[in-house]
Amino acid sequence: MLTKRIIPCLDVRAGRVTKGVKFKNNVDLGDPVEMAVRYSEEGADELVFYDITASAERRPIDIGMVEAVAASVHIPFAVGGGISCLADMERVILAGAEKVSVNSLAVRDPSIIAEGARAFGRQCIVLGMDPVRSERCPSGYEITTRGFREFTGMDAVEWAKKAADLGAGEIVVNSVDADGTKQGFELTVTRLIAEAVGVPVVASGGAGCPDHVVEAFLAAKADAAIVAGIIHSREYTIAQIKARMAERGVPVRLA
Repeated sequence: MLTKRIIPCLDVRAGRVTKGVKFKNNVDLGDPVEMAVRYSEEGADELVFYDITASAERRPIDIGMVEAVAASVHIPFAVGGGISCLADMERVILAGAEKVSVNSLAVRDPSIIAEGARAFGRQCIVLGMDPVRSERCPSGYEITTRGFREFTGMDAVEWAKKAADLGAGEIVVNSVDADGTKQGFELTVTRLIAEAVGVPVVASGGAGCPDHVVEAFLAAKADAAIVAGIIHSREYTIAQIKARMAERGVPVRLA
């Protein structure tokens, strides 16, 4: 059985790691490269970096940061935010990232998923999505873009299925409703998508304790879980989260 992955998320704005609640009230947490090294040494399986204002500000991602992370850590990492075309994907991968995450761009132009998968392999292409509860969509969840600034009318489950068919190798389900709340992942939408697609699904948004992470695997059938606030604040360590996973029978890579 494949082990389940723990992926620290580093939201980056103006060259610094930041954290907020539902994309608001962000506070400065530190240098992204220094934090990447620390989490790598503490047992993270992968890392993900989001330039959280790049898409809204319609500017490219900080390639210098990507290069610095690649030179400093030896675990896979993904990068998202500010990806506007195939050439941007190539720059990120050549700078050392293993994966590229697309969100707003993929909604505007779904063909970018297929183009990226053909050019770099589907294992490199991650679909990021920010669903919110909505009565307008059959699944009960609607896709938002541009950092929760725009509602699309797209059903989250149908969009996940389409993206997987186009070539997305992984789907990150970042619940807008749960983001930063520490009340637990949005298990329903994560499970709906995990059951609907044949690619790995990553739970994101809302982890407040190790048992929340465990439930993402056991109840929502996620393949990986993104954590941020609970480890940034040092409330829990990656080792503590993984130990609880092992206690509850979740296959995990222990340091």
